Amino acid sequence: MELSKRIQQVTVLGAGQMGSGIAQTFAQHGYNTALYDITEAAVQRGIAAIETSLQRLVNKGRLTEEQRDAARSKLTPVNTLEACRESDLVIEAVPEQLELKQKLFRELDNICPPNTLLATNTSSLSITAIAAVTKRPEQVIGMHFMNPVPIMPLVEVIRGLATTEDTLLTIVELAESLGKTAVKVEDYPGFISNRILMPMINEAIYAVYEGVASPEAIDQIMKLGMNHPMGPLTLADFIGLDTCLSIMETLHDGFGDSKYRPCPLLRNYVSAGWLGKKTGRGFYNYE
Repeated sequence: MELSKRIQQVTVLGAGQMGSGIAQTFAQHGYNTALYDITEAAVQRGIAAIETSLQRLVNKGRLTEEQRDAARSKLTPVNTLEACRESDLVIEAVPEQLELKQKLFRELDNICPPNTLLATNTSSLSITAIAAVTKRPEQVIGMHFMNPVPIMPLVEVIRGLATTEDTLLTIVELAESLGKTAVKVEDYPGFISNRILMPMINEAIYAVYEGVASPEAIDQIMKLGMNHPMGPLTLADFIGLDTCLSIMETLHDGFGDSKYRPCPLLRNYVSAGWLGKKTGRGFYNYE
C-alpha cells in the first residue's frame, strides 16, 4: 500500500492540552479525527479548546473561516475505545505513567484491527516497554509532538526495538503531511528533546534552591544572554512541574546517573500542588 494513502482515520486518546492539539492538527490537514477521553465532559472541553484555537488562528489571519469550518467538520468526539476499531492510527496522549500507558495499549491491541498502527506521545518513557505488552510491537512507535502542537514544527519519531522500517517510514511521512519536521531518534530515556531540556530546567531550579538568583533573573539571563525565546522556569511552569518531575525521574531511573537527580525544590512544589500555569502557581503566580 502506498504510504501516503495508508492513514485515513485517526483516533487521539486524551483530550487534554496535548491530545486536543494533536487532534486539531490532524483535522486541519484533512484527516478524519476522533478525540477520546474517559468522560463526555473531558471530551467536550477538548473540543471547545480546539474551537477556540481554530478561531484564534482565523483572527490572526493564519486560517480562513472556510478552513476553520473544514477542520471542525473532520472532528468527532467519542467516549468509548470501541471507536478505535475504525482507525488506521491511534495516538495516545494520556498522563505520563508507564503502567497507565501499558494498560491502555493492551486494550487497544485487543480492540484494533491487525493493520492499525499504535503511537504514543510519551515525552520520555520507553517505547519498547509500551510495545512489549502488545502482540504487534512492530507496529508501535513514539510520535512526540511539541507544545503547542498546532504551532511547533517538530515531531520526534522514536523507534522501539521491534518497530519495523515500514512503520517508521509511514509515521515520518505522516508527520511531514502535517507540515511537521520529523526527526528520527532511538529509544533511550528522554529521547533527545527532554534528555537535554529537562536537566537544564532542573539546573535552573537548583540555582533557585541554592539562592544563586531569583526565577526572574535566571529567565532573563537565558533569554537575553542565550537567546532563548522563553526562560527555563517560565517554560517549566508552562510544561507543568509534575511533568518535569516525572521526566527527571525517568532519566534518573533509566540512566542511574546522579546528574539527573530531581531538585528537592521541584519535588516540594509538586507536593504542594504548585504545578505551574495550569494550577495558577509555580515559579510564578498566574492567579
